[in-house]
This record gives sequence, structure tokens and C-alpha cells, in this order.
Amino acid sequence: MSAGGPAWKFDGVRVIEGCDLDPNTPQTAGMNRAAAITTASAGAKQLWAGTVTIDPDAKTGAHHHGPVESVIYVVAGRARMRWGERLEFTAEAGPGDFIFIPPYVPHQEINASNGEALSCVLVRSGQEPIVVNLDIEAAEPPETVRWVDDLHH
Repeated sequence: MSAGGPAWKFDGVRVIEGCDLDPNTPQTAGMNRAAAITTASAGAKQLWAGTVTIDPDAKTGAHHHGPVESVIYVVAGRARMRWGERLEFTAEAGPGDFIFIPPYVPHQEINASNGEALSCVLVRSGQEPIVVNLDIEAAEPPETVRWVDDLHH
């Protein structure tokens, strides 16, 4: 290592073992969040990552995460997302699928399976543990949305 250069041994790659995830995060009713990558655990400055588990046939309360972007990767189970001012839109995702949630979007995660836990990895664009729980009367029935753009028809 050159003088004044990075100390890669301690400022390089970090491994956070699954048994070391931190459940002391802001929570939303119906889900269990646990932090993996934070400033405290890994020195991260711009990203937060963790896990989310939702029991079979359960759903979260409506909420948003303020100015941060969120990405959910479905590991196991079937996720049904609802979003909008009255949670009037819905889409589903399964193992291997990614879900993007822009800033301030009211949303709700639902485990669409009545027999298997929904297990996801969550990544956010900021370290602030912002969770704004909302009291929303959901529109019924919601409108199913299928993402279509110039690349995905």
C-alpha cells in the first residue's frame, strides 16, 4: 500500500452474513425488514440493502419511502404489489423478478401465496430509514398493469 492510499484490507469488500442482519429497522405492519448493508455494518454511504419477509396470505400496510428509490428482488414466493393514491393499480412478480418503486409512491406488498412465505431482497438509494405509513382506503377492484415500453412489448 502506498502512503496515503486506501487501506483495502479494511476499506474494501465487506461480507455481512445472513445471521448478522439487523431487525432494528423501521417496520410496516405485515412484513419483517432486516438491514444488511448500512453505514454501520459496511460503511455504505449511498445504498441501503436488506431483506423483507411476508408471511403466507399476508399483506403490508400502505406506505412510501420518501425521496429514495427502492428495488425489490423476489427470491421465493409470489409478490403482488399495489400502488397509487388509493392502491388502485396492481402487478405480480415471482422468483427472479425485480420490482422498482420510485420516490414517494404509495404502495403495499402482498404475499399472493397462501402456503409459502414471500422472501425478497430490498435495495434503496439512500441510508435514511424512511418509512411513511399511510392510512389509505384501497380501491376495489384494482386495475392490473402490465409494463410495456419500447424494449418490452
